Amino acid sequence: MSSLEEALLQKPPPSVVVCHHAAAACHHEGCPGCAMDRRKESLRGRIPYKELFFVAATTLAGSLPITCLYPFMYFMVRDFNIAKREEDIGSYAGFLAASYMIGRAITSIFWGIAADRLGRKPVIAFSMLSVVILQIFFGLSTKYWMAIAARLLLGSLNGLLGPIKAYAIEVCQTEHQALGISVVNTMWGLGVVIGPGLGGYLAQPAEKYPQTFSKESVFGRFPYLLPCLVVSIFAAVVLISCIWLPETIHKHKITEKDIRIVKALPSQQAHWDMPRKKSLLQNWPWMSTMLSYCLFGLHETAYSEILSIWAVSDRKYGGLSFSSGDIGQVLSVSGASLLVYQLIIYHWVNKFLGPLNSSRIASSLSILVLATFPFMTYLSGTKLSFAIYVAAMTKSVLGITITCGMCLLQNNAVRQDQRGTANGIATTGMSFFKAVAPVGAGILFSWAQKRHDATFFPGDQVVFLMLILVQLCGLISTFEPFLVLPPVEECR
Repeated sequence: MSSLEEALLQKPPPSVVVCHHAAAACHHEGCPGCAMDRRKESLRGRIPYKELFFVAATTLAGSLPITCLYPFMYFMVRDFNIAKREEDIGSYAGFLAASYMIGRAITSIFWGIAADRLGRKPVIAFSMLSVVILQIFFGLSTKYWMAIAARLLLGSLNGLLGPIKAYAIEVCQTEHQALGISVVNTMWGLGVVIGPGLGGYLAQPAEKYPQTFSKESVFGRFPYLLPCLVVSIFAAVVLISCIWLPETIHKHKITEKDIRIVKALPSQQAHWDMPRKKSLLQNWPWMSTMLSYCLFGLHETAYSEILSIWAVSDRKYGGLSFSSGDIGQVLSVSGASLLVYQLIIYHWVNKFLGPLNSSRIASSLSILVLATFPFMTYLSGTKLSFAIYVAAMTKSVLGITITCGMCLLQNNAVRQDQRGTANGIATTGMSFFKAVAPVGAGILFSWAQKRHDATFFPGDQVVFLMLILVQLCGLISTFEPFLVLPPVEECR
């Protein structure tokens, strides 16, 4: 591999687009994509705060419905009287929680294609409309099948994640694309944290706040409507703001003149402006990045599952004997540090290292951090608290560095008119791995606790060994021959 090929993905590409280097005639009148290009030119390297604020609000509105039901889901299923025994409530609640991801996995590719054909704006607006309507429908559910149908439809019709990642890339010049992806990941994570808070505080208001809500009121008859209504109102505000949302997709065909302009550019600049291969299945750089993305996603989901159950398990099984409040506090501090890192620090990391190098370094360091967890069982008191907080925060920062880097590589490996489809396929793959990872992690942890007296990697040690092996596979996948870099010849 030549040094130029490495530079194309290891270092952030120069902020160039076809129309940026062409004459004024290269801009097509009436094309929203060209209008966005002119808008980015006028910023002269400044951060597009207005567009990124909309990306942040939209991503938050799209992520809140996923987790806001978790605190009251058990009680909601109980009130449906669908479970014959109390022990069966968990199973029904599990299906209810999984229905959203099932719906999303089924339709993510479709919404990605729609975003490429129709534009980002209509898909984003329709996704917000689905949140407004179906979230209220879920809160008004009086039967189990109604709740399942609402969640399944919401997952199917809320095709936001793929298009909003593409949009965050397209409103930014290249030096700010890392910030754009970071905003998406930050607000998605924030929604996952805020959602359970809304559900916990606002569900069953007639019981919690009888002075404000009577049992005869609508919130007394539908005890789980209030948190759903709050999410819907916020999504409605975002939906209204879509009126002023600028489209980013180009509505014209790439002309031979534009291609000649690109070919006249220096090779490293031309690579990022050259149209990629038409078929995504023939785009090996994108396909290979997808493999890495899914492997790292599998690892992160399994790690999140194992960290929680390992920390609260008894010390005789190799755990830390934490309470749910203790591990909740660790995760909260870890999440807060993650927000600071993504909003302030990450784009500088990407600027100096690039998405590929930063992902490789973060993956290597993650292996070292994972290796420290089993030894924390020998600590107690302040030393244990310090160790677990530092390790959890470091692991979260390294994990999001990898995720952002993989997202940038994926989006830069495809043409703009394929970006929605590419993100839709990636979302489908991730939904599948996020469904498999917790199940596999739970089975692994149960098996490991039965062999805590083993001589070779007892108990928790074998759990973290498996996490390290998955992380190592992800790291290996970022090198040749697994990761295919775009050939320089394409742009000459």
